[in-house]
Amino acid sequence: MAHVDQAVEAFIERHVAARQGERKGRLRRGNRYAENLFLRNVWWPLFGQFDHLHPEYEVYDWNRKSQFIDFAFMPPYGRFGLEIDGFQTHVKDMDRETHSYSLNRDTFLTGLGWTMLHFSFDDVQKHPEISRMLLQLAVGTDSLRPLALTSEISHVEKDILRMAWRLGRHIRPRDVREQFGLDFRTARKHLASMCDKGLLRPVSCGGAVRRYELEPDSLKKLL
Repeated sequence: MAHVDQAVEAFIERHVAARQGERKGRLRRGNRYAENLFLRNVWWPLFGQFDHLHPEYEVYDWNRKSQFIDFAFMPPYGRFGLEIDGFQTHVKDMDRETHSYSLNRDTFLTGLGWTMLHFSFDDVQKHPEISRMLLQLAVGTDSLRPLALTSEISHVEKDILRMAWRLGRHIRPRDVREQFGLDFRTARKHLASMCDKGLLRPVSCGGAVRRYELEPDSLKKLL
C-alpha cells in the first residue's frame, strides 16, 4: 500500500510542477479524495503505472468556456475523459440547468472525439472491481498492463468476446466470419480455442455444434 501511495503522490506532484496559474490551482483544489481513491483502487491495480493519464484536465465547451474533467487518458489510439461522480454532487444537488449542461458537454466532447466515462464514487470506494472491469472494457487494450498480468487471451478472441456480449444471443461462426472478415475454418478455430479457455460453451444442435454461448464468468477474463 505504501508503494501505491508514493506512486500516486509522485504522479500528482509531477503534474503540479508542470502547470501554472489556474490549471495548477485547480489540481491543488480538486476533489483529491475521490480522485486519489480512483487512482489507488481502480487505475493502479489495473495498469500499475500512470502513462498518458492527466489529472484535472482542462477542456472547452462550445462557448469556449473552460471546464475541467477529473482525468484525461490520452494514449496514441484515442482520448478518454474519466469522471468520478458522487451522488450528492452530481445528482441530489444538481439543478435542471446544470444537469442539461453536463449532458450537453459530454455530447459536445464526444463530437470532438472524446470517449466520456463516468464512475460512481460509491463503486470506486466499495466495489472497485466493478469500476476496473468497466474501465478495461472501455479502454480495450492490454498495452498498458504489466507484462505479468497480461492474459493468454488473444486480441481477436477479446474482440469476439465483446461482440458476443453485445449480441445478447448465441454467437455463431458466421457472426465471427462476417464481423472480422475471416474464413469459416478460422472462425471455428477461434471459437473452439475460446471454449478451451473457459470463455464460451458449445451448444449442440442435432449432434453438431453450430452455436456457442457465453460462460457466466467470461467477462472477468477481459480484466
